[in-house]
Amino acid sequence: MGISAEESSRFAALLDSQAERLVERWTEVVAASLRGRMTEAELRQQVRELHRALGAALGNGQFDLAAEAAGGLRATLAEMSRRRAQQGFTATETAVSVFSLKEALVDVLDIASGDKEALADYVAASRVVDELGLFTFERYARSREELIADQAEQLLELSTPVVKLWEGVVAIPLVGTLDSARAQVVMERLLQTLVETGSPYAIIDITGVPAVDTQVAQHILKTVVAARLMGAECIVSGIRPQIAQTIVALGIEFGDIATKATLADALRHALRMIEKSRRSNGTGVAGTARGA
Repeated sequence: MGISAEESSRFAALLDSQAERLVERWTEVVAASLRGRMTEAELRQQVRELHRALGAALGNGQFDLAAEAAGGLRATLAEMSRRRAQQGFTATETAVSVFSLKEALVDVLDIASGDKEALADYVAASRVVDELGLFTFERYARSREELIADQAEQLLELSTPVVKLWEGVVAIPLVGTLDSARAQVVMERLLQTLVETGSPYAIIDITGVPAVDTQVAQHILKTVVAARLMGAECIVSGIRPQIAQTIVALGIEFGDIATKATLADALRHALRMIEKSRRSNGTGVAGTARGA
């Protein structure tokens, strides 16, 4: 898809000699496709940056987008794609900002006159623009995927808050389906909170989990084991009658893990265990359980 050194030189000379005219027309075409979603000043600056980067890449001999000499052009296109993805533009709207250069070139090159050299220059320039457009499309897709992945990770973190209920007691209320990815986040956040607070008890509340199957139970059990390795005991709360029946039917064993019907019951249990531990150590605090 490349062009010769001579074609690159002529294209670079055209961009330089017709700079203002090309930037003006290029900006107009892109603005029409974006329907006012960017300010004219911002769009014009973006087009100028593309124009300048393209001219620099063409002025270094035979054009090759993968070459080191085109590094600035690649960076400019990648940054534009990233910004457009963040701003909510579509892949088509982003790529059109590059392809619109063709229409601007038509106004500069007198193709209608039938001049063979002008037509040849336009064909060569079109090959370059097509390559830039495809590169932009690919970078946009990559930026969009990264953005979606980041947003998904943020949602996972927001959907798994760890809260301190009492001195020595933290809780993590789960809402929705607990898949492998979310279970990993749950475990990491819970263990990190246990380290930060030094809490000996953690409550895993599954009141908001619509159903408990073998996979969900395994995720919970792994989290409990990991917490025990950190020196903390877990209490599972939110065991509704329907979930209890499902657990029995599936033959799932929670072993010696304490389970409670509600979060309040789990908190009372944790406080009783804390007070019992303090009394056995001779440091009992009267009224701790009653304070719950």
